[in-house]
Amino acid sequence: MADSIPILVVNGSVRPGSYTAKASALVVAEFQKDPQVAVEVIDPAQLDLPLPGSRPGAESTRLLKEKVTAAAGIVLATPEYHGSFSSVTKLVIENLGFPSALAGKPVALLGVAAGSIGAIKSLEQLRSVCAHVGALALPLPVSVANVQQVFTPDGRCLDPAVEKLVRSVATNLKSYIRHAVCPEIQLERILREGVA
Repeated sequence: MADSIPILVVNGSVRPGSYTAKASALVVAEFQKDPQVAVEVIDPAQLDLPLPGSRPGAESTRLLKEKVTAAAGIVLATPEYHGSFSSVTKLVIENLGFPSALAGKPVALLGVAAGSIGAIKSLEQLRSVCAHVGALALPLPVSVANVQQVFTPDGRCLDPAVEKLVRSVATNLKSYIRHAVCPEIQLERILREGVA
């Protein structure tokens, strides 16, 4: 982490103007406040990810794995569809292989849903899948309920409390990286190269 902390925000919806993207944009904006963070958004619609087993060695899969491997932390943002996380999110995870490029990575979870209970079901299931592939799913996943009433069509959040909660996805992940990941990397560098 010599110059910056690389973060990936992965949107689990390919729908134009999705509420997932509106919510994750707040997370990105919070990361961008910190000059030590380099944040990149992954839009699966731009990657042409193959179905599992259909195109081994696809260039889009290689590129995705490289980006995830290089990241210090990941945000997985998903809508809740039919009581679970999106198939787009699952396709991203499947394209990260097994052992997964997510293994050992801190992952913050963000879910949005039109219903009044939010994306609780999808986040529980996504946490389980993340744990299975060896990712470190952080506590305090954020679920946005009634998302269509919370965000305007241009992406403005109408509820300051919800906006603060969504932005906490970024602050929680940064805090974990700074307190748990960065010291470990720094210690490894000192052991290999000596004290500078």
